Amino acid sequence: MDSRTFVKSLPIAFVSLSAAALLIAGCTSALTSSNGTNPAVETGPAFVVGTDAPLASVLSFSVQVENICAVPASTGNPSSTAIPCVPLLSGTPTVDFARFNGLQTLLDMNDVPVGNYSQIQVTLGSATIGYLNVPASGAPTIVTEAGTYPSSASTYTYTANLASPLVVTKAGTPVGLRVDFDLRKSVQVDNSGNFTGQVTPTFNIGAVGTGDAGGYIDTFDASVVSVNTTAQSFVVQGPHGEQFTINVNGSTEWENGDSLSSLTTSSIVQVSGTLDKADSTLDADDVAILSQNGFYAAGQVTYVQPASGQATSFDLYVRGLLPTTTGITLGQIAQVDLNGNEKFFIYWMHNPMTEFLFNSSQMLPGQHVSVGGPASGAANANAVTVNRVVLRHWGFNGTVVPGSMSTSSGTFQMQITGFAGLLVPQTVTVYTASPTVFRNGLTGLSSVPASTNVRVVGLLLKDPTSGKTVLLAHYVDALT
Repeated sequence: MDSRTFVKSLPIAFVSLSAAALLIAGCTSALTSSNGTNPAVETGPAFVVGTDAPLASVLSFSVQVENICAVPASTGNPSSTAIPCVPLLSGTPTVDFARFNGLQTLLDMNDVPVGNYSQIQVTLGSATIGYLNVPASGAPTIVTEAGTYPSSASTYTYTANLASPLVVTKAGTPVGLRVDFDLRKSVQVDNSGNFTGQVTPTFNIGAVGTGDAGGYIDTFDASVVSVNTTAQSFVVQGPHGEQFTINVNGSTEWENGDSLSSLTTSSIVQVSGTLDKADSTLDADDVAILSQNGFYAAGQVTYVQPASGQATSFDLYVRGLLPTTTGITLGQIAQVDLNGNEKFFIYWMHNPMTEFLFNSSQMLPGQHVSVGGPASGAANANAVTVNRVVLRHWGFNGTVVPGSMSTSSGTFQMQITGFAGLLVPQTVTVYTASPTVFRNGLTGLSSVPASTNVRVVGLLLKDPTSGKTVLLAHYVDALT
């Protein structure tokens, strides 16, 4: 059952969606022959799926990804052959791996030379670690420090041999890689649990297809470039300048009553869907317009003012941003002012009750939201004005409260840990339903107590009746 069915199956209860960070990538380079010429080489579609297992207390791990490349199976070692390690990533984007806690997103996709690839190399550049400082009273602040690789090297290259080769065929179904970056094993702490600044990047990498688990794109934020109502498609540009074609049809669901005709070149959208096996475009299951005025920002709510009742403002730790030329920057906390005219809705929850579940009186620190409005309203990071506020899915790490499991109601209680635990110190009730997916060794709700350390990916909400904090779970992962 897909996420749309899950949302509809809990029209008033608590829902969630997501998992893993998806980096779709490829390249247009041809293999270079031993004489330095570039022979005609057949290419096929390839992508890279990236996810993370976040260190519990890290708010951000921002790093420049200098290269992800594949070594042809026939060469084995790129240093001893004229055939290079084939790049799978366009450009050198800076990626915040902690942003992808339980979410899949789209970065890039092109073509790579046809062939079998047995080894992957990932090269990382400069990195910054950010964590949350919560004072005894008042709003939290951000503390950052530079990440240091072993031997104080300026870059770090991780090499992985694939258990199953990445097989790229001409005009075939897109294939790719799942790149799992483990923050908990990568970012070093001392015996007291304090960050040392030392980083030894650790990955788990494997081949993946568009129909495999983890091949679904949960969330892709991009600005609209053009709209083709005849072809039922539109072109978007992502945060790093890459462009993609998004296909819609009668089954595509639109948030907030919008439609294809609502899109303009000032629109910024969030899209969920799958890669089309025929032409490597994206077939959208769901589309939400985050902004109609050319500006959006997304991230964690860190502070709500006042703490109860109708909020007049909230602080947003900015993880996503379009465009990057306003007064707001990635990795900072911006204050979003509310005047009562903003439109609130919940992504993937198509029900009139969403306004009852999420509004200016139902905001909580720890919620993952996006805001959209005019770029002129984002010139001052201390007074941002917006038109739309959208509650989105995110992953929360924590521990299961002993004895809290109720298979009859499909719930258990959880104590959130790490930086999110600083924002959500209270115990939360996790709601599951038949479409909830249990992963990483979990087979169902009854197996959760066997792994008390879990990640629940979903929606963080305030129960409008009791006022208690709840999580609607689409994915429940065991953490080791």
